[in-house]
Amino acid sequence: MLRASGTARLAVCGQAPGTRVHASGTPFTDPSGDRLRAWMGVTEDEFYDESRLAIVPMGFCFPGQDAKGGDLPPRRECSTLWHRRLFDALPQIELVLAVGAYAQEFHLGASRGKTLQETMLRWREHLKAKRRPRILPLPHPSWRNNAWLTKNPWFEAELLPVLRREVRRLL
Repeated sequence: MLRASGTARLAVCGQAPGTRVHASGTPFTDPSGDRLRAWMGVTEDEFYDESRLAIVPMGFCFPGQDAKGGDLPPRRECSTLWHRRLFDALPQIELVLAVGAYAQEFHLGASRGKTLQETMLRWREHLKAKRRPRILPLPHPSWRNNAWLTKNPWFEAELLPVLRREVRRLL
């Protein structure tokens, strides 16, 4: 589900392929992908143009399901073995959208908050940090975060306009 090229300046880093994406073979071909594209203000054609936008999941393969039918977390060996090497080979990436806790843990490291709320409240600080690529954390666009999104209207009012400006600039 990895999509990258030497010309993309923007990277979307999510979890791992879920059940629907595993079946389709294309990342973010589910309601989460629809919501993420809406947040970014991009069309499907723009989103899937790997010459402009890289998609780098924390797990490259479908991790399977738990006993309740939910997707398991991404397998750690993908990020351990491949992510540093992959991003070293993509030095033109200027901004990483760290979508969800697994991507935030990897890309933000110790500066990540203990909770989604802590991480997201410091989004400006993360974006302005002196590092390359810059990192913008985003909650996972899953329906599971609907309650968080409802409780945090600042996300739509303050963060999404900045996200859309950055995406437009880089695409």
